[in-house]
Amino acid sequence: MSAIAGNQVAIERIVRRERSLFRLATAVAVGFGAIGIGLIYGPIAWLALMSISVRPLTGKPGPFTLDWYQKLFGDLRWLDPLGTSLGVATIVCVLCMITATAVGRTLPHIGRSGAWLLLIFLIVLFVPGVMLGVDFIMYYRLFLGIRTGLWSLVLGNFVWAFPFALLSVLVVSTRFDIRLLEVAADLGASKWRRFRDVEMPLLMPGIMSAGFFGFLLSFNELPRSIYLRGGITTLPLFQWAEASSHSTMVPLIYALSTLITLASLALTVFALRLLFRREEQA
Repeated sequence: MSAIAGNQVAIERIVRRERSLFRLATAVAVGFGAIGIGLIYGPIAWLALMSISVRPLTGKPGPFTLDWYQKLFGDLRWLDPLGTSLGVATIVCVLCMITATAVGRTLPHIGRSGAWLLLIFLIVLFVPGVMLGVDFIMYYRLFLGIRTGLWSLVLGNFVWAFPFALLSVLVVSTRFDIRLLEVAADLGASKWRRFRDVEMPLLMPGIMSAGFFGFLLSFNELPRSIYLRGGITTLPLFQWAEASSHSTMVPLIYALSTLITLASLALTVFALRLLFRREEQA
């Protein structure tokens, strides 16, 4: 009996120790998570606070006012760059949806070569944006003798956004049951009918995610756009140019950046809710 009681005491000690270690690990994880959230959202909150401060360039909040927002809508020089960014981002969004769908639905079914192709598509993520922009402009302007402009902006932004779009489609396509297409083929459905009625609805969350990444990454793209813009000014380029100068527009950048950030967050929340709703319906 004493041996059994001793074993029970030892087991209880081990259980208590494991629980203590688990609580400690949980507390450490929560602490690091809180630090990460603070590092991510702290600057955003500070930016919003400075946008309603009387002297935002001092970096100290208060006293508070909405004058900067009123002046922002009185000085509409940012509207044309905003329209350009929206247009370029929309084109990149559509291109990402089409190309990521075409490539993403094919890679899982071509064996080992698909893995190598995926690696080739993803390598561009490890190339610094400034270096890629310089490479692009040297290739187009010096080697091919082609002037940069809207098309080069679209291409540069697409190159940056496409790997993310491709990964979004691959997450869904790798789980796709190819037997569904075989059944549809046995029932007499054509290739287009099988894609439209069977494959595309199941791939739609990935396709929408691809367009979402393409739009937001293109809309906020700066390093490559500096070299590829030609004479075109996007909103990030406009903000960068004004923030690096000493013009009267500098304090208004805080208000403009806050509005753009809020709009991006709202679009992100909307896209996530839409994707999760589709997953639940599926």
